[in-house]
Amino acid sequence: MELLTEYASFLAKTVTLVIAILVVLASFAALRSKGRRKAAGQLQVSKLNDFYKGLRERLEQSLFDKDQIKALRKGEAKSEKKQKKKTESKPRVFVLDFDGDIKASATESLRHEITALLTLATPKDEVVLRLESGGGMVHSYGLASSQLARIREAGVPLTVCIDKVAASGGYMMACIGEKVISAPFAILGSIGVVAQLPNVNRLLKKHDIDFEVLTAGEYKRTLTVFGENTEKGREKFQEDLDITHRLFKNFVARYRPQLAIDEVATGEVWLGLAALEKRLVDELKTSDEYLAERAKKAEVYHLHYAERKSLQERIGMAASGSVDRVLLNWWSRLTQQRFW
Repeated sequence: MELLTEYASFLAKTVTLVIAILVVLASFAALRSKGRRKAAGQLQVSKLNDFYKGLRERLEQSLFDKDQIKALRKGEAKSEKKQKKKTESKPRVFVLDFDGDIKASATESLRHEITALLTLATPKDEVVLRLESGGGMVHSYGLASSQLARIREAGVPLTVCIDKVAASGGYMMACIGEKVISAPFAILGSIGVVAQLPNVNRLLKKHDIDFEVLTAGEYKRTLTVFGENTEKGREKFQEDLDITHRLFKNFVARYRPQLAIDEVATGEVWLGLAALEKRLVDELKTSDEYLAERAKKAEVYHLHYAERKSLQERIGMAASGSVDRVLLNWWSRLTQQRFW
C-alpha cells in the first residue's frame, strides 16, 4: 500500500510538471499567433495507381533477376503505349476517407474534398468513401450525410466501403452510397437513437442542497441532471427520441428502399455476413480489394484536405493526448483491467 501511495504521488507530480510546461508553451504560442490570420488548409492529391505499382515493382525486384525484370518493363511499356493510342480516356475514381468520432469532426475536411471533386467529376467517374464510424451526435452526422448527398445529387456514382464499423450515424452516411461494400466481419446497423444522463437530485436533497431550473417555455428543459425530473418531462423526452428515430428510418428507407426498414431499424447491429442477408450492404469485400481491382481499369486518386493547425492547437492536442495516456496507463496498472 505504501508503494502504491508513493507511485501515485510521483505520478501526480509528473503530470503536474508536464501540464505546467505545456501551458507555458501554449501561452507562448498564443502570443506569437495573436493577430495572425488562421492559415487555410490544403488539398492533397495522390495517385493510388502509382502506389500499387510501387508495391508490385518492389516485390518483383526481390523475386526476379535483372533479365526477367527487363522483360517485364518492356512488356509494360508496350501496354502503356497501346493504351495511350486509345481515344477513350480511363475513368477516374476519387477516394475519400472518413474516420468518425462522436462529433463527426472529419466533416470539416470532407466538405472541402467533396466541393473540390465536384468541380471535375462527371457521371462517368466514381467516388469511393472509406468509412469508419460508430456514430455520434444527430446534428453532426446529419451534416456529414448531407455532404455525401451532394455527390448523389450531382449524378456521380458513390460507393461506400466499410472495413470495421458503420453503425448508427455511421450507417446513416453509408446508406447514401449507390453501392455499399463491407468486410465480412464489419459491424453495421444500429438504426436507432439513444440518450442518457445521470440525475443526482436525491443526493442533493439528502444534503439539503436546493437546485432550481428556470425556463421560459413548457418544454425548454425536459430532463435535467440536478433538478427533479417529472413523468411529463420523461414522456416529452421519449417523444422527441421517437420523432428522431422516425426521421432516421425514413432517411435510410429513402436511399435503400430494398430494406425491410421496420425489421432492421431496431437498434441492433449485424456483422457483414448477416448484414448482406438483411440487404444493409450489397457486397462483401475489403476496401483494399475493391480499390486494387478498380486501379486496373481506372485512374484512382486519393483526396485529403489537411487543416493547417496553429502551434497552439498542436500543443493543445499533444497535451491532451499525453495526459490521457498517462492516466490510462496509471489506472490500468492499478486495476489490471482491459480497455476497448
